[in-house]
Amino acid sequence: MTKPPTQQVPGRKEQVQSMFDNIAGKYDFLNHFLSMGIDRSWRRKLVSLMAKDHPKHILDLATGTADLAIEAAGINPESITGTDIAAEMLAIGCQKVKKQGLENLITLIQADSENLPFDSERFDAAMVAYGVRNYENLPLGLAEMNRVLKPGARAFILEFSKPTSFPVKQLYFIYFRFILPLIGRLISKHSSAYTYLPESVNAFPQGIEFTKLMRNAGFKEVTALKLTFGITMLYVGTK
Repeated sequence: MTKPPTQQVPGRKEQVQSMFDNIAGKYDFLNHFLSMGIDRSWRRKLVSLMAKDHPKHILDLATGTADLAIEAAGINPESITGTDIAAEMLAIGCQKVKKQGLENLITLIQADSENLPFDSERFDAAMVAYGVRNYENLPLGLAEMNRVLKPGARAFILEFSKPTSFPVKQLYFIYFRFILPLIGRLISKHSSAYTYLPESVNAFPQGIEFTKLMRNAGFKEVTALKLTFGITMLYVGTK
């Protein structure tokens, strides 16, 4: 799978929406199982950094089943708005939000991250966990994220990366290329969802390349923090 030079992937939106709607029922289990639970610590790291800004109104893009939104509820904002294009993922997220008694804090809506239904300069923080990789038009999605943030507000983006040091690089390649797709396919019963994951990670602009895209979208003071030997990156940028 080759990455287009402009980071635009025609047809990606429909593919992602259909795929995540189909695997929604197994998504949370597989997410935690395939990452051996480490994904929870990555989300906590994002929220702990965001907490230093004391944001009142938070936007959670590509919220999926609302794991990150629920985690962010612990820093006591006034509101969290989660958006996603996959209705079935949002339905499960709504159930989880209700179970946690957070209906008055967290609102989940179906929306396109590249065409957000919000006024400019509305939010004090924006966050995304493993969602920007799925954007059809990555520069446009980042520009929209910047648009809805207040001046001085920060965006926090978690995304998979490819480790470069031995032996993590080699072990990661074997797991991501062969083991993860097999387990994901067997449990989700979806033929391509967990083949798409390593392919999309391999095609995604990472590290310095992604920070350049954030700057081009209007962010400044952009940083990239490696987590767990570089398996995941946490990008932070200020509007």
